Amino acid sequence: MSQEAAQPGAVARGGDRRRWFGLVAISVAVALIIVDSTIVNVAVPYIVDDLGLSSSQVQWVQESYTLVFAATLLIWGTIADRIGRRRMLLIGVVVFVAASVLAAVVGSGEALIGARIIQGFGGAMILPTTLSLINAGFTGRERGIAFAVWGSTIGGMVAVGPLLGGWLTTSFSWRWAFGINLPIGLLIVAGVLLFVDESRSPRAGRIDVVGALLSAVTFATLAFGLIEGRTYGWWAVTKPFQLGTWTWSSGLSPVAVAFAVTVLAGTIFVVRTLRRTAAGLPTLFRFDLFGIRSFRNGNIAAMIVSLGEFGIVLSLPLWLQNVLGYTAFQTGLVLLALAIGSFTASGLVTVLSARLTAAAIVRIGIVAEIVGVAGLGLAIGPSTSWLAVTPCLFVYGFGVGLATAQLTGVVLVDVPVERSGEGSGLQSTARQVGSALGIAILGTVLFTTAGARLDSGLTDLGVPEAARTGIVNAVVESAGGAIPALAKDPRTAAAAPVAEQAFSDATRFAAFTAAGFLVLGLLATLSLGDPRRTPRGRHREGYAGGSGSSAERPQVVAGEVPDADAPVVT
Repeated sequence: MSQEAAQPGAVARGGDRRRWFGLVAISVAVALIIVDSTIVNVAVPYIVDDLGLSSSQVQWVQESYTLVFAATLLIWGTIADRIGRRRMLLIGVVVFVAASVLAAVVGSGEALIGARIIQGFGGAMILPTTLSLINAGFTGRERGIAFAVWGSTIGGMVAVGPLLGGWLTTSFSWRWAFGINLPIGLLIVAGVLLFVDESRSPRAGRIDVVGALLSAVTFATLAFGLIEGRTYGWWAVTKPFQLGTWTWSSGLSPVAVAFAVTVLAGTIFVVRTLRRTAAGLPTLFRFDLFGIRSFRNGNIAAMIVSLGEFGIVLSLPLWLQNVLGYTAFQTGLVLLALAIGSFTASGLVTVLSARLTAAAIVRIGIVAEIVGVAGLGLAIGPSTSWLAVTPCLFVYGFGVGLATAQLTGVVLVDVPVERSGEGSGLQSTARQVGSALGIAILGTVLFTTAGARLDSGLTDLGVPEAARTGIVNAVVESAGGAIPALAKDPRTAAAAPVAEQAFSDATRFAAFTAAGFLVLGLLATLSLGDPRRTPRGRHREGYAGGSGSSAERPQVVAGEVPDADAPVVT
C-alpha cells in the first residue's frame, strides 16, 4: 500500500461515519467564505455611513479580498499537499476568523481594507483544501454524494448570505457581518479536529517560491484587469485610479498594464515550470495533469460555466432593491429560493447517481440553470412580483446544486490523491478566472445597456442633454442606487419610471447573456467522458495513488464500477 493510502483519511472507509461528520465541518468551512463575501456586499452602504469611506475605498473593500483570493488559490492548494491538507484548512480558518474579528473592530477604511486582504489569504487556504480533503477521503459513488453536498453548500450560501447579512446589518450593526465568523469558525475548528483525518503527499518536495510568486502576480493582475476594465478603461484611462493617496497619472489605463504583466509573468511561469519539470526540480504545478482528459476538459467546461453560473446574482439584488424597492432583508428572502433549490438537488444526488453518470448529472444541472436564468430574463420588469421570480430562482438553484458539485467531481476524479491539493487549486483558480470574466462581461452588459436605454428614454421625454447626461451618470455609477432618489425629487420624478424600465431591461439582457454562457458550458461538457465507464477514470475509485506499475494496479473489467467500500490497493 502506498504511503498516501496509509495516511488516515486518505481514502474512503466503509461504515466510517466520522467521514460524514467531517464532511459537515468541511462544508461549513466553504459556507464561511461564501457567506462572508455576500454579507459584505449587503453591508457596504452601512459601512460607508459609519466609516466615511471614499468611493475608491469602497471598491477596494470589495476587491482587495477578491484579488488576493484569486491570486493565491493555486499556491495554497499545492502547499497543502506538502504540509497536510487538514493542517492547511485549520490555518486558513484561523487566519480568516482573525481577520474577520479585526474587520469587525476597525475604525478606518484603510484598516478595513487591510483586514480584507488578510481574509483573502485565509479564504484561498480554505477553498481548494476542502476540495482536496473530499477527493482524498471519499471514493466511488460516495465521492459524488460528498461533492454534491459541497457544491450545494456553495449554491445555497450565495443566496443565504444576503438574507443573513440583511438581518445582521439592519437589526444590529454591519460589524456583526464580520463578527459572526468567530463562532462559526470555532465550530469549524472543533469539527475538523474531531472528525477530519490528516492526509498529505509523501512524494512532495520543496516549495517553489519563485513559481509561487509568478503565479500570484499572473492571477492577481488577470483578476484586476477583468474586474476593473469597465471602470478604468480597457486601453485609455476613463476614470482616475487611486490606491491610498497615490493616483495613476498615465493616460494608458492601468488595466492594459495589468494585462501586459499577466502575459509576461504567465509566460515566464510556464517556461520556467516546463524547464524545471524536465530537470526534475520542484515546481508549483506540473502541466502533466492536463494530460488527463477529464481534468483538462473538465476545467475548460468549469471555467465556461462559471462565466454565467452566478452572473444573475450580480444584477438581481440591484434590480430588486433599486427598482422594486425591496429592503436588503426582503431581497435575501427572495434569493432564499435559490438556496432551497440547491439543497433540494443535493438530496436527490444519491438517487440520480445510482442511475446516471456524473457527466449526465452535470448536463441536467446546467440545463436547469439555463431554464431558470432564461425564465428570469422573461419575467423581469419594473412591476414584476416576487412570485414570478422565485420559481425561476428555485430551478436555477436546483441546477447549481447538481452541476457545480458533479462537475468538480469529474474534474478531480482522475487526479492522483497525492496531488489533490495541486489539482484542486487549479480547478478553483479556473472557476475564479471564469467568474471574474463573467462579472466583467455581465457588468458591462448591465451598465452599458442601462445607460443606453435610459439616455434614449430621456431623449424621448425631451430632457436637455446636460440634465440627461447627469441623470444617466448618476444611475450607472451608483449601480441603480440613484433611482429611488429620482422618484423623490419633484424635478426628476418624471425620469424615475424611465430609469426603472431601463434598469429592468438591462437586468433582463444580463440574464440572457448569462444563459448564453451556460449554453456554451453545456456544449463544453459534451467533451467529457464518463469516468465511471473508462478504465482511466476508474483508477481513482480503485486505488489512491495513481502511480506505480500496472502490475500494482487493480484490474477492472470495462464497464464495471468498483465497489466504493472496497479496500484500497496500490
